[in-house]
Order: sequence, then C-alpha cells, then structure tokens
Amino acid sequence: MGENSLSPASITSDLETQFIGHKVIYYPRLTSTMEVARREARLGAVEGTVVIAGEQTAGRGRLRRVWLSPEGSLALSIILYPGLVYLPSLIMLASLAVVRSIEAVTGLKSQVKWPNDVLVNGRKVCGILIESDVQAGTVAYAIIGIGVNVNLRLSDFPEVLPLATSLSEELGRDVSLLSLIRRLLVEIEGLYLTLLAGGSIYEEWRDNLVTLGRKVRVESGKIRYEGIAESVARDGSLLLRHSNGNLTKIVAGDVTLGD
Repeated sequence: MGENSLSPASITSDLETQFIGHKVIYYPRLTSTMEVARREARLGAVEGTVVIAGEQTAGRGRLRRVWLSPEGSLALSIILYPGLVYLPSLIMLASLAVVRSIEAVTGLKSQVKWPNDVLVNGRKVCGILIESDVQAGTVAYAIIGIGVNVNLRLSDFPEVLPLATSLSEELGRDVSLLSLIRRLLVEIEGLYLTLLAGGSIYEEWRDNLVTLGRKVRVESGKIRYEGIAESVARDGSLLLRHSNGNLTKIVAGDVTLGD
C-alpha cells in the first residue's frame, strides 16, 4: 500500500468510532503535527480532530529532542478536551493504544518503557508526547502526539541504531500505515471512553511496563536517581527503591534500563 493511499477519506471512511478521527487534517509534509494541532485546538477544533503528516520535518520528542519522522513513519496528533482529573491518564492511554494496535495489525508484542516510549524487542519503535493547556484549573485542550517507526529502513538512519527499530524491520515486510492509523484511533477512543465512564486503565498499563523490577537510572531535570523501579502510582509516577531502602516518587524523567 503506497503512501498516496493515505487521505482523510481513507482514514475516516466507515471508521468505528463515535468522534475520534471523524475530522482528519492530512499533510503530505509538515514541520510538526503538534504545532498544527495546537493551532486548531485554539481555534476550537471539534474533539477527536486528528492531524497527520506523511513526513514530519521538525518533529519534537520529549525534552525538545528532534523526533525523526521521515516518509514511511506515522506522525499524528489528536485533540481532546478532557477534565483535569484525566490528564495524568493520557500517557497511559496513548501507550496502551499503541501496544494494542501494533499487536492487532502486526502480531508483534511490544512493551511500554516508562514514561512514554514503546519498545519492540527492547528497542524504541514509538514515542509519545502529551501537551496540555490548563488555565485556572480548567483544561483548555490536551493533545496526544504519537510517532511510530512503521516502514523505516534503519540502514538509512545509522545514527538511531542500536536504540531504535521499526515495525517493518521487526517483521521483515512493510506494514499498512492506513490499517495502523485506523486501529489506533479506535483503541484510543475505547480507552478514553473507559476513563470517562469511571473505568481504570492503570492495571493494564502497569502490566505492559518493561521498566518494573529492573535496575534503572532516571534523569529528572538535573537530578540523577538510581535504584530498582519498584512500582508505578495511579497518577503514572514511578516509585524508585534506592539501595539504602528509601523510596522516591518520580513524576517525570528519562529512564535508562539496567539489568
């Protein structure tokens, strides 16, 4: 399936969702889907609006790192208007939706590396970014940004080896971008509606974490922690047990996995 078959109509046609993906804005080439989604949200875009780029030239990962997203990759952002209480769950929701979608479309098992990477066979295949605008305790908007290495020949990008992989690299064949996008939108909506109905996605997210029980190094701002990743709290924080027995709760950080 060529990239040319990606279009708003091909994505939205008979999509089994109530609202996510009913409006799709597609650009063959774009600096950043987050940038466009932010602009659309401020203009009052309908909830569930999706911005997709065939190729992203200035994508950003966490900590303002450049996120490589050449043709053959998936780069999309989804606009939501959740209540404040749901914000900490969006990273869980997005990573779980990616894990479920990858397995459904490719059969590959993936795992979540806290806080927001998805790994296949220990290498990064997806990065997730959540951006929200909160004013006076009210969420003006939240945007879920997802970048997946779908059909990427890693030999073309030696600088990302050995840390990254792609779905096509793991499978030995190309993957339908369209199928992955459509499944992802269905999974995201299902998990979002579960949250809104008072359900929990925490347990499934926790059970998909590759981080727990492992020795880790966490860089949080200018502070570096080392210890065993013991568990995660319901708000998504990581609980780190130090060698002296103390426990530290880490809200955000960069994790390097040890043994």
